[in-house]
Amino acid sequence: MTDTPESRLAALGHTLPSVGKPLFSYVPFKRVGDVAYISGQVPRHADGSLTTGKVGEALGLDEAREAATLCGLHILAVAKLAAGSLDKVEMLKVFGMVNATADYGQQPKVIDACSDLMVEALGEKGRHARSAVGMGSLPSNVPVEIEAVIRILD
Repeated sequence: MTDTPESRLAALGHTLPSVGKPLFSYVPFKRVGDVAYISGQVPRHADGSLTTGKVGEALGLDEAREAATLCGLHILAVAKLAAGSLDKVEMLKVFGMVNATADYGQQPKVIDACSDLMVEALGEKGRHARSAVGMGSLPSNVPVEIEAVIRILD
């Protein structure tokens, strides 16, 4: 097996999910030149169900990190769609939102799961600028929503 982002993901036990049709009025990504803006991704499972719950209340750190990893896999699936191949993807920015209790302060640790996945899959091209913030709520009561900005390499 050649060393590709997909083979590295497979070695970690991950496969890319299919890119579903948006449920609301937006597109999965918007490309401007060699930059693509990836819409916020939520922890949607293959059967269509969502991980739900407020972090620090219904979910702990490990469960929130699993949700962030799932968001990261969806980001990579959309990035592949935008670029044609993950070999052409360079992560520029990740913006992670964590639906957490008011006193929760581990948002960076939650979003690290997504950030780590990007580096594991893309190598140095996966390193990125990032924000990790707490939110009082997120759509459908998901614990995490993450968006990204990528550069598409020739």
